[in-house]
Amino acid sequence: MSTEIRLYQDSDVNALLAVWEASSRLAHPFMTEAFFGQERRNIPELYLPNAETWVVVQDRTVVGFIALIGNEVGGLFVDPALHGQKLGKALMDKARELHGSLVVEVFKDNTLGRRFYDRYGFQLIEEKVFERTGDVLFRMELAAS
Repeated sequence: MSTEIRLYQDSDVNALLAVWEASSRLAHPFMTEAFFGQERRNIPELYLPNAETWVVVQDRTVVGFIALIGNEVGGLFVDPALHGQKLGKALMDKARELHGSLVVEVFKDNTLGRRFYDRYGFQLIEEKVFERTGDVLFRMELAAS
């Protein structure tokens, strides 16, 4: 099985959206269908054009991605069937290689994401409310090594 990390290409959009949806529904069971519908439109129209996005590819299939806006992790998603295979860590390692210190915002109720960021070494620096939904967000930081 071959695995590579490369820059996102427009032809990756459908695979990326499938990974996002499967992973996001698992990590965010507290979100509404309206939220998922809006984000499904926002990803290709708003987020991808304004982010540096890297994909992890296994056997020519996109199975995960990380979207960066400067040193901020705008999103990190891996196909849930492949969780535990260190693909998220590989994407985070790439982001760290590119930017050194990193910040991320993760929903308090996203226990999967919070556990990942905690294990990776991120530290909580701020707690705030996500205005669109009223959910609590944790802003976390990872210092440059």
